[in-house]
Amino acid sequence: MSTMTVTAPRVEAARGTRLVEVVVPVYNEQRVLAESIHRLHSYLIRTFPYGFRITIADNASTDDTWKAATELERELPHVRAVHLDQKGRGRALRKIWSESDADVVSYMDVDLSTDLDAFFPLVAPLLSRHSDLAIGTRLSKGSNVVRGPKREFISRTYNLLLRSIMGARFSDAQCGFKAARTEVAQALLPAVEDQEWFFDTELLLLAEGHGLRIHEVPVDWVDDPDSRVDIVRTATDDLKGMWRVARATLSGTARSGVPTRVQQLPAGMARQLPAFALIGVVSTLAYLLLFSALGAVLPSMAANAVALLVTAIANTAANRRFTFGVSGRARAVRNHLEGLIVFFIGLGLTTASLALLPATASHAVELIAVTIANALATLLRFVLLRAWVFNPRRAR
Repeated sequence: MSTMTVTAPRVEAARGTRLVEVVVPVYNEQRVLAESIHRLHSYLIRTFPYGFRITIADNASTDDTWKAATELERELPHVRAVHLDQKGRGRALRKIWSESDADVVSYMDVDLSTDLDAFFPLVAPLLSRHSDLAIGTRLSKGSNVVRGPKREFISRTYNLLLRSIMGARFSDAQCGFKAARTEVAQALLPAVEDQEWFFDTELLLLAEGHGLRIHEVPVDWVDDPDSRVDIVRTATDDLKGMWRVARATLSGTARSGVPTRVQQLPAGMARQLPAFALIGVVSTLAYLLLFSALGAVLPSMAANAVALLVTAIANTAANRRFTFGVSGRARAVRNHLEGLIVFFIGLGLTTASLALLPATASHAVELIAVTIANALATLLRFVLLRAWVFNPRRAR
């Protein structure tokens, strides 16, 4: 990848010799860029007690964003502009963070949706070396968030999936307000594969897997109504990223420059998980195809129930044979009846996800909602099938 970089010298402010780099990734943001950078620069000049550098990372913009960025670099001290020839927020952060000479690297969204008063509490524990990474969270009791019900539902569901499926302990993976000690970030970055929106989540999962300390700061946050984020594509990419990270973790192929200990899976799970995951992917695709087809002739709730019932019966039969190695007719009826109980749990989750959507939600948004809910139901299905329906102790 070719890049053109304009590098500002290291800033050593008289008020302190520590340096914090603030990266602002942008793509076609000529309309708001100057106002946001002036506001951020003014705030840091007035309130921040350490040296700082603001780096505008232009992700291959096709408008006049790069021109505006270079003008800001000439106009304001401690501001530099970097141009990348390819899009991707993760790609921009990787480029800047991996080459930074600052003590702490950070980033924030160009719309400055997060109140800037949270910035010093974000980086202070990193400068003191109390923590390794820090994130702003919109999902704690101390946060004050203004956004629509659709984004609120998707955000909470996504973070619930991370906690339940991936075992994450941090509360908000998607808030565009994060920081890390530079040496920690540079050790983790080679193991982070994503170049776009899942970059944040993958970095945090990797850090937590290595036992690093993640500090959380409740933030005041106001949704940008002009956001360019493609919700459908982002949700799909996030689910793919979760699957990739989970597969790498289970197979032991995840690597970074930070030492970690290997955790052993319970007996039999290493063999069962790949088969269950493959059956789950096929079942989910079949479910989405059925839901989409039936949605053209049935109400969403009815289409969801029928699609889930058909795929749940097939899913139980496949897992009975291939995941848990149960064959023959003995206990087959009981297994399928208990599988239907698991089905009703999944039906409850997907029905609730549809009920929480506004009446004006598009079919694409409905697909996202039921996909996320179905993923959570899949996790519960594995736990219940393994611990209850096909538990060898019950067979004996």
